[in-house]
Amino acid sequence: MERRPLIVQSDLSLLLEVDNPGFEEARQALVGFTELVKSPEHIHTYRITALSIWNAVAAGLSPDDMIDRLNTYSQYPVPDTASYFIQDQGRRFGRLQLQKSPDSDGFWLTSNDSTLLSQVSRHRAVAPVLGPAFGNGFRIRPEHRGLLKQALAKAGWPAHDVAGYESGLPLTVKLRDVSLNGQAFGLRDYQVDAVKAFSAAGNGVVVLPCGAGKTMVGIGAIAYEATHTLILTTSVAALHQWRQEILDKTSLKDEDIGEYSARMKELRPITLTTYQLLSHRKGDSYPHFDALNTHDWGLILYDEVHLLPAPVFRLTASLQSRKRMGLTATLLREDGRADDVFSLIGPKRFDLPWKDLEQQGWIASAQCREIRVALSDSERERYALAEDADRVRIAAENPAKLGTIEELLQEHRQDHVLIIGQYLSQLKRVQERVRAPLLTGETPLKERERLYQAFRDGTIPVLIVSKVANFSIDLPDANVAIQISGTFGSRQEEAQRLGRILRPKSDGGQATFYSIVSEDTREQDFAQKRQLFLCEQGYRYEIAHADATGAPTDGPQVIPFSTYKGV
Repeated sequence: MERRPLIVQSDLSLLLEVDNPGFEEARQALVGFTELVKSPEHIHTYRITALSIWNAVAAGLSPDDMIDRLNTYSQYPVPDTASYFIQDQGRRFGRLQLQKSPDSDGFWLTSNDSTLLSQVSRHRAVAPVLGPAFGNGFRIRPEHRGLLKQALAKAGWPAHDVAGYESGLPLTVKLRDVSLNGQAFGLRDYQVDAVKAFSAAGNGVVVLPCGAGKTMVGIGAIAYEATHTLILTTSVAALHQWRQEILDKTSLKDEDIGEYSARMKELRPITLTTYQLLSHRKGDSYPHFDALNTHDWGLILYDEVHLLPAPVFRLTASLQSRKRMGLTATLLREDGRADDVFSLIGPKRFDLPWKDLEQQGWIASAQCREIRVALSDSERERYALAEDADRVRIAAENPAKLGTIEELLQEHRQDHVLIIGQYLSQLKRVQERVRAPLLTGETPLKERERLYQAFRDGTIPVLIVSKVANFSIDLPDANVAIQISGTFGSRQEEAQRLGRILRPKSDGGQATFYSIVSEDTREQDFAQKRQLFLCEQGYRYEIAHADATGAPTDGPQVIPFSTYKGV
């Protein structure tokens, strides 16, 4: 009998055998309701969590469906503890409902389970935002709608918000059949499905990889909802990109779209602003949020919602009467606040595995390679004697990485290459060595957009960028990324950086993502954590080694640099 690839354990961990013929099929079956913990060569470990189950149920996957998937791929009987946990957590979503109060302008927390209502009403985080008892439930003041959902999620009883939304001011908008650039345009089938999944609920998160057209999903939602819309972005550069896409793909005119930034304060039917400006605080108030909140929006779009800053969580708690769509490539948050995204923006409404989109040709295929570069004797001694906090930067700024970068640029001299790093001093040394333009947060906006356009045009074949290019930048011809340092073990940053090169290539070519790390250091440990999310999506990292000059070595698992392009 063929050996099944999965082992389900009573501690809610799942072991998936990589070398089993059923690995890929089982991996895709697990993605919808589990979280990847680690992914070494032969066995990948997943876990089942309350949040992963709530998101799955909100997306339409029943507890029975989840258990059936485990039974289908498990080598041994699924432990009762796992089945019970899935059934228990799956039943929790929706047991409490937040409804429009039948006799007032407020809201009503209700349930068919009076004992559960009594239980949660005594929870220390929930009690302060509950109003007086009313029928089979409690009155909720409008300003407490978001705070209550946040508190209930943390208490382990997520509420299903069915109270509805204000319609907002109407807006006449249509999608173009042909863009202003003369290209035929239409939403792809999965983008239409994402818009429909969101609109049926009125809140929630759409998860699609970079390059799969999350912006188009947002534009589709604007056209579908036909209402005044506020769009929150990560930067002014991203704001301008959204503006260009809306003008190109819809019937809206320039005068319909406003920019609310440090440079100008326009309030128009479609208004774009940044998280940074929205969360700007003056004393005890948020003046820009207060100004924007006076408008009658029907829809709010959160671009790169996984990056939502803590102050915006607090502000979002008061925006619950508007429809809210979050767009992201990954719901991972290194601060553990994914439950706040769930409760305040909404559950995950649509998700599509990266590899599925790759197979359909909607994103480029990519190969991921990690190059482990040795420290020189002097750097090893410096690393050994340093404090823990300093070791991270010493490893990240390993001078031997410069030689490896030069080797890779020589191999990819016909390609469009992004060199991405965390530390400005390191990036400046790379600039001095390879003589390519450097773009950082200090680069003026006009110059930043000029460099991006020159890279798109092919005038600049190599561009060095700091973390400002982690997200919301459209560079369709970039097909090679060389990551030389990052933010510790950030999985979402790894996903965002790979996403910079995943837009389909005009020649149908493949993308290559290199991560250069210092061998036998904490940076190597961080790299393993960073790669977890992409491994869950089906990507595998090949390993190569380089010596302290940055040149290839004959160490274990070597892939010679000369073979990189043709592998």
